[in-house]
Amino acid sequence: MGLKNTFDKPIGVVGAGSFGLSVANLLAENSEVLLYARNPEALESINKKREWNSYPIHQNIKAIDDLEQLANSCDIIFPVVPSANFREMMQSISPFLHPYHILIHGTKGLNLNLPEGKTLSDMPVLERHHIKTMSELIMDESVVVRVGCLAGPNLAKEISQGLPAATVVASPFNEVIQIGQQLLRSDRFQVYGNPDLIGIELCGVLKNIIAIASGALSGLGLGENARSLLISRGMAEMIYLGKALGGEVRSFIGLAGIGDLMATSHSTLSRNFTVGRRLAEGESLENILADMHEVAEGVNTIMIAKKIAESFKVRAPITEILHRVLFEGLTMEEAVQYLMKYPLNVDVDFI
Repeated sequence: MGLKNTFDKPIGVVGAGSFGLSVANLLAENSEVLLYARNPEALESINKKREWNSYPIHQNIKAIDDLEQLANSCDIIFPVVPSANFREMMQSISPFLHPYHILIHGTKGLNLNLPEGKTLSDMPVLERHHIKTMSELIMDESVVVRVGCLAGPNLAKEISQGLPAATVVASPFNEVIQIGQQLLRSDRFQVYGNPDLIGIELCGVLKNIIAIASGALSGLGLGENARSLLISRGMAEMIYLGKALGGEVRSFIGLAGIGDLMATSHSTLSRNFTVGRRLAEGESLENILADMHEVAEGVNTIMIAKKIAESFKVRAPITEILHRVLFEGLTMEEAVQYLMKYPLNVDVDFI
């Protein structure tokens, strides 16, 4: 298939995890792609065997291990690395970035920006400047101005199998949205735009909490009525937390919010769903995380979101109860009992 990309340079992707590879493969249908991978084994397997971690690799992808080469070769870069490594990655690539670069990230997590030497438990309250979305981190750590994110029901396994899917490219810059659409859109992949960058980022972040809870319901065998209750209450909780951090309500009721929530709350392919299911089946969090090849962002998000709920005076019973399960020894059965008795009389009060 001939390349449709009207840009004369390759497109960069940072990160060879499952979603990074999916983004690279989508981009490779229209463009040459340079993929940064730290792992020498991944590098060799991608370039020689055209596969990594059982993901097939498109012929238009070349893996490299040099961020300077990536930044010099590519004007448009898609960083897709876990949130815990995101700041470090940005600090490594930042010396090679210029204001002409465009970065569209695909990371669904939050980063903390706390005073020197402080941890989350040392902070009586979090203020907004303590909490960074990945786009804020990009702007903190580099001279890049034109920033966007990808969010939506993007289960990497399904995308790699060529099943139909869609995403949202969010950015305050219309140009970034149009470039994202041009680069990613195909017969099997639809791309929508949204100017509410923070809101769309928060959709992707907060839905991971509800996905863990949904996996737990599945592990306890509690049925679809209970899951529907969880998802609709979870959506309300995402909106309360999202509004507190500056997102718009309407972002949450679109593809990146309700769409992504539906996909990850029902899918055994979702890492966060898997964490919840295995917890409900009696495994310890330590064992589950040690056994997982990739990060389940929801675990870190629960710690941060609980503190956000307390600091911004937001009701977030699902987040609070999951925090007690993960870190305070509550069982999943007790958690479900508690949630069923939680006194909430109003169904929807945020519109």
